[in-house]
Amino acid sequence: MKYTLSVLVENHPGVLSKVSGLFSRRAFNIDSLAVGITEDPHISRMTIVADGDEYVIEQLEKQLNKVIPVIKVRTYTEGDYISRELSLIKVNSPTNKRLDIMKIAELMEARIVDVSLNTMTLQFADTLERFETLCDLLKPYGIREIVRTGTVAIEKDSVLSRK
Repeated sequence: MKYTLSVLVENHPGVLSKVSGLFSRRAFNIDSLAVGITEDPHISRMTIVADGDEYVIEQLEKQLNKVIPVIKVRTYTEGDYISRELSLIKVNSPTNKRLDIMKIAELMEARIVDVSLNTMTLQFADTLERFETLCDLLKPYGIREIVRTGTVAIEKDSVLSRK
């Protein structure tokens, strides 16, 4: 099962290395990792998506809490958070297929950010499931390249008010 962890850390050089090292020392794969400064410039948030069972995730939480620059670790529960991933998708687009690709982009709420003689590049920010749907729709046209940011997530306010 996939788990999404939110890890608040001090915004210092080497913190990402310490956290990712914790995963690699345990031979545990990170599916997605996104890091950015929060509303406080001294604190960064890491959003980590990893595959495992409850025991493994619990152990990772405990180990992360022992890393000095880590301020807080939280594992999000399905349905209690909003997550998105930004992707850029470059697709073959011969002139006779452009309208079809534009319709797919409109249907999936993707933005066309670049057009050349032979390709179109779409920008898409949504869930992993919708990303996969978009890719399935674009595959027949020939996907040339995909660049993805990794998942970012935030807890829903309705969850915070229950605590």
